Amino acid sequence: MKLLLVILLVAPLVPLASHAQSGPGTNAGSSATQPPVPQAPDPDAFYSLGPDSLPQPGVPKGEIRGPFLLPSKAYPGTQHTYWIYVPAQYDPGFAASLMIYNDGQAFMNPEGDVRAQNVMDNLIFRRELPVMIGVFINPGRRPDQPEPNPSEWGDHTTNRPTEYNSLDHKYASVIVDELLPVLSKEYNISRDPERHGIGGSSSGAIAAFTVAWQRPNEFRKVLSNVGSFVDLRGGNAYPDIIGKSDKKPIRVFLCDGRNDNRGQRPGEDYNQARDWFYQNVRMMRALTLKGYDVNYAWGMNRHGQKMGGAILPEMMRWLWRDHEFSSDPKDAVERSYNVPKPGAAKP
Repeated sequence: MKLLLVILLVAPLVPLASHAQSGPGTNAGSSATQPPVPQAPDPDAFYSLGPDSLPQPGVPKGEIRGPFLLPSKAYPGTQHTYWIYVPAQYDPGFAASLMIYNDGQAFMNPEGDVRAQNVMDNLIFRRELPVMIGVFINPGRRPDQPEPNPSEWGDHTTNRPTEYNSLDHKYASVIVDELLPVLSKEYNISRDPERHGIGGSSSGAIAAFTVAWQRPNEFRKVLSNVGSFVDLRGGNAYPDIIGKSDKKPIRVFLCDGRNDNRGQRPGEDYNQARDWFYQNVRMMRALTLKGYDVNYAWGMNRHGQKMGGAILPEMMRWLWRDHEFSSDPKDAVERSYNVPKPGAAKP
């Protein structure tokens, strides 16, 4: 198993997400109040986007279409806003792979910490990813509720806490039973679950895992950044559930940092069930013990997308590492960049 390890300087915990917990770093094995972490540089300051996450000269750019609205039967009265990334190489005559990003507005923000559309542009062009349709989907909301945005992802204004943190089947139904049929009417998407991936950050990450866990015959690749496998709605039960359940054909990449929310609020004792980093380590251990195809990266980042954005290209390469390719030295197409075919029509 490939191990990606990021080591930087320790710094005090500063909350970034709406459910972040302020307080010092902790020893995950202790239940007592912990001493403060020594002052040091900003733990997010050393993470920056590399060339794979930025537009590059000569690389064909995919198109972002939308926004579109998806009414929900799983959560009556709500709707999901989503955008579709169509790579320049998409040809409706050939089935494309599929990657879905929860909290879509954050993953496709052209000035944000991730910029997933640039990653797909660059890696598809170099044949490091298959040609794939990308979907950026926001959590559900009532029509009278505001759309999530970079400063408020929807924890206090939308259906995000219920959809993303619950371990039931409902959000999986949104993705599989409501979204996929709509996409399949417009695009030629492979029906092979090995060619379907889903990812997210924080609560969006546990939601991605739940979709694959509930519907492994539809999704088998999971990208998890600072996943909320904590006791918000019982998410810290997953390691035990994994240990007691039959192994499922899921591939998972976990990413988190030592300065994520560490389960301690001012004036309160340490709460291991609310320690994001510790619970992500528990997930890694449970998946590894059960024999899952799992990779992970532990850094120094806070609760956010700084590290996850910086290593997204590597996470995507690993998740999709076995996409179809040719090793024939005479295959001139395989040895060339993946450029759009002349005259390839798009819907």
